[in-house]
Amino acid sequence: MEKTRRSARTVSSTIIVRPAPGRQSRALVQCGSFVLPAAIGRSGRTILKREGDGATPIASMKLLYGFCRGERLSRLETPLLLRRIRQDMLWCDQPGDPNYNRLVRAPFRPSHEELKRKDGLYDICLVMDWNITSRARNRGSAIFFHLIRPGYEPTAGCLAVHPRDMRRLLPHIRKGTVVRVL
Repeated sequence: MEKTRRSARTVSSTIIVRPAPGRQSRALVQCGSFVLPAAIGRSGRTILKREGDGATPIASMKLLYGFCRGERLSRLETPLLLRRIRQDMLWCDQPGDPNYNRLVRAPFRPSHEELKRKDGLYDICLVMDWNITSRARNRGSAIFFHLIRPGYEPTAGCLAVHPRDMRRLLPHIRKGTVVRVL
């Protein structure tokens, strides 16, 4: 695993995610004094998260660790452990598989997401503890805090911010920081 430079900045214990007015797939992310625009799931938010529903879970989720594309990004400052993404890194999203909602390696036949994406969404990808520590089939997988598509397009259930805003947030978050979606 690769560690990034540590920062002496104040670390936040909670990030608040509130719905933004106007569109169910938009949100406002607050970390300390920062309030930043974000995208959430195409179906908005839900307390009854299900695999494939396109909704972001209304929950408090601890940040566990993250991934980054080292060849695209450099000098990321954060106390959060970031692992460099390799070509063989995948995330299982097949509810019936024993590896459901876990990092797996290629080749892997069941349904999965590639972490080394061409579109750059996972160039910085933080893993939130949604259905990971205590897994249940069909409760949702790969609920990440990652980078945004142009135009703040909705996600499949994740939380996404602009790369500039992610760089502003990273020095203030660590393992255990809670992302609270309201």
